[in-house]
Amino acid sequence: MSTRTETPDLLGIRMAHRMMRRDARRLTEAAERIAAGEACSPERAAAVTRWVEMVCDEVHHHHTTEDEALLPLLTARAGADVDLAELGDDHRALDPLLDAVRAGAAALATATSPADRRAAAAGLGRAMARVRDELDEHIEDEERSMFPMIEKYLTVAEWDAVEKRARDGGMPMSFMLPRAADVLDRAEFAQLTKGPGVMLKLLLPLVRPGYRRRELLVFG
Repeated sequence: MSTRTETPDLLGIRMAHRMMRRDARRLTEAAERIAAGEACSPERAAAVTRWVEMVCDEVHHHHTTEDEALLPLLTARAGADVDLAELGDDHRALDPLLDAVRAGAAALATATSPADRRAAAAGLGRAMARVRDELDEHIEDEERSMFPMIEKYLTVAEWDAVEKRARDGGMPMSFMLPRAADVLDRAEFAQLTKGPGVMLKLLLPLVRPGYRRRELLVFG
């Protein structure tokens, strides 16, 4: 008989989705405020650009993991019961949108006057808004359609291997951990940091101050 302990724990992927969606919204809003005249020093422009680049890298890595490790495994396990082609198509459709966001961020970083930074921020805001909207739609579809398949067809060991693949080559813990803490409620954070994860609880106070300084510079 199946028990709950034999069901893959999807907290990690839910957390990743929340972080990406939250930053897509925040970056869109920050770019729009700068375009509308909010102060943006060269230091802030560089910090915004770096944050954008890291989020784009995060989204790309997340989707690459799904394309190469998760979707083929689900297809092999579920066979004719699933059709995941549309999710893969969504990933590929996002790639040029991420490229446009990267280009907008690069233009912001290299702008040499306040007027040029406002213009670059307007372009970045438009590009980022498209990514925000596409991510929202894609993630909602993925959580509605794919999550039940993961729980039904994959073993805990198979899911753990997918999650390990997601962690390998991901963003630095100094960027990931404070963002994770911001999107988890108390019970979820306790779940994340139980057992071996207790090291995350010990690490958070060490990395959070630097993260908060960068966050304040980017988002105000």
